Amino acid sequence: MGNAGKVDILHGITLAVDKGETLGLVGPSGSGKSSLLMLMGGLEQATGGRVMALGQDLTTMDEDRLAMFRRDNMGVVFQSFHLIPTMTALENVATPLELAGHRDAFARAAAELEAVGLAHRADHYPAQLSGGEQQRVALARASAPRPKILLADEPTGNLDEANGKAIINLLFDLRDRHGATLVMVTHSAELAARCSRVVRLRDGRIDTTAMARAAE
Repeated sequence: MGNAGKVDILHGITLAVDKGETLGLVGPSGSGKSSLLMLMGGLEQATGGRVMALGQDLTTMDEDRLAMFRRDNMGVVFQSFHLIPTMTALENVATPLELAGHRDAFARAAAELEAVGLAHRADHYPAQLSGGEQQRVALARASAPRPKILLADEPTGNLDEANGKAIINLLFDLRDRHGATLVMVTHSAELAARCSRVVRLRDGRIDTTAMARAAE
């Protein structure tokens, strides 16, 4: 592959998210929503500026420190479920807890699966689960460590309407149960309306005109 050169996706964004807030990131495809979420989670590195989370500067951390920070403080839910195919639902949820040194990893994992209505599917592998069930497992995995920050990138994007609504209800229930800060990328106006604040991106910038119209 040839060198395509540097591509600037985000431009001059300043955004503060309060503890316990639910923030929806919306905007057209290619506006930079997912890129911003990845920066907020330390999953991508910024080429300029700073990304602060819980008083820590993510831009100064190497990959190992970032991984430990996410493990201890963040839960991430993607549009694609990212489950480990050779592990059962219970093992998928328990593994991050084990890596973090929780002795009650499997008990906590079982409780989280019960909370998302999948206690009866704990011993099933991802290929034996529907898309909605796989996303429930992913939610349980993200919530089990009781993270301070939950990041969700189009969590209903691969689901039908009924399953999508169920997943969103579960996501907000889990957020409420643990008191986490929730930042979510979504194309759904209905879903964005459930957030306490909505930020619209356009061409890699915060769309201040949309914010002004919303305030009128």
